[in-house]
Amino acid sequence: MPEYSYIARSQEGKRTEGNLTAGNLTAAMEILNKKNLSVIKLDEKDEVFDFLDPFIERFNLAVERMKTRIPLSDLVFFTRQISTMFSSGLTIEKSLHFLALEEKNKKFKKVIQDIESNVKKGLLLSDALLKHPGIFSNLYVSLVRAGEVSGKLYETLDELSIYLETVNDTQRKVTSAMYYPVFIIGFLIAMLFVTFTWLLPRFSQVYDSLGSELPYYTILLVNAGEWFNNNIFFIFAMTGLIVVVLWFLALTDTGAMVKDQILLKLPIFGSIIEANIYSKFTKTFGILIGSGVQVLDTMKLLARVVDNRIFELATKQASIEIENGINISAALKSTGKFPPIMIQLLATGEETGEIDGLALKASEFYTKQVNASVDRLTSIIEPALVVLVGGVIAAIVVVTYLPIFHFGEAIGN
Repeated sequence: MPEYSYIARSQEGKRTEGNLTAGNLTAAMEILNKKNLSVIKLDEKDEVFDFLDPFIERFNLAVERMKTRIPLSDLVFFTRQISTMFSSGLTIEKSLHFLALEEKNKKFKKVIQDIESNVKKGLLLSDALLKHPGIFSNLYVSLVRAGEVSGKLYETLDELSIYLETVNDTQRKVTSAMYYPVFIIGFLIAMLFVTFTWLLPRFSQVYDSLGSELPYYTILLVNAGEWFNNNIFFIFAMTGLIVVVLWFLALTDTGAMVKDQILLKLPIFGSIIEANIYSKFTKTFGILIGSGVQVLDTMKLLARVVDNRIFELATKQASIEIENGINISAALKSTGKFPPIMIQLLATGEETGEIDGLALKASEFYTKQVNASVDRLTSIIEPALVVLVGGVIAAIVVVTYLPIFHFGEAIGN
């Protein structure tokens, strides 16, 4: 007999969900009615597709993003320009037409032209944007839709452009801070590659011609170099395979959970990631609530925006409690994942009726934390990498040239 998952509400108004077994959908409905439950949602459960559906959705979205990837700065400019044009009295169609003419990115130009074409056919701007999920996120589309419903599309687009500018500034700051470490690590990898593939084989020939016994650490280094040369294609193939497998695993619910747990526990980086999630959560919450989006719809969007499986589940848990009548701050506190400062600000906002404004204040606080942590990390990581590279080079040089001190004895023999 098929198994069904359901969401229902009792006569007292309490939300309940679970699974049941019945011969068909009608029989399942009758079982719930006998329990005096009002059915909200009833679906046949398929364990295989329960696993596959989220994976396929994430995979398709990842592929779409790779195909239509554009710089965030281009999206910021697009949002700012369409907001300015629309507020100046131009229609959405004309605004999109002028933006398509000026756009230099060929991929984005085609996307804007497609959006313009769909708007001319009668689609709402939000529905036209929804056709390009690789560029326009759920948050972007939902905010545009909220602006259309409330009649405040200009204000919403303006707020959205400010939000995207903040995200772009933070990303640019982090990217700039990582240029130097990436360069140093790349240099170190290149140096080790040259050492194992070119330098060590030549030293090995010299050592063999001398016929003397090599120091222990030199033997280890030579053996490592020989193994690397003999297995170089295998190493690159396995590295590529591991990367692909890990990427596929990260698209599953369990894989995403494990990956995000590891990231949050990383020294230094974990606290930056966590503060960035808090900043994104409160910023998005403030914008959505301020734009007139319902609380439950806001929580549903936040679960997709946080981009972290642990906080996604916490947000969904809080959403269920809010639906059962618990206030927002108490629901978030019960998850044990959100910091006391954020919860206190939201609780104050609930009491004063200014929850959107205080959420944005919390976002500013956590954004400053992220920026300060990135600056501090930059100041620490640069000298640490210099010491690391210097130590590795020194160790290789010493171990490689150690036999030179025995050359006199070797030549005598």
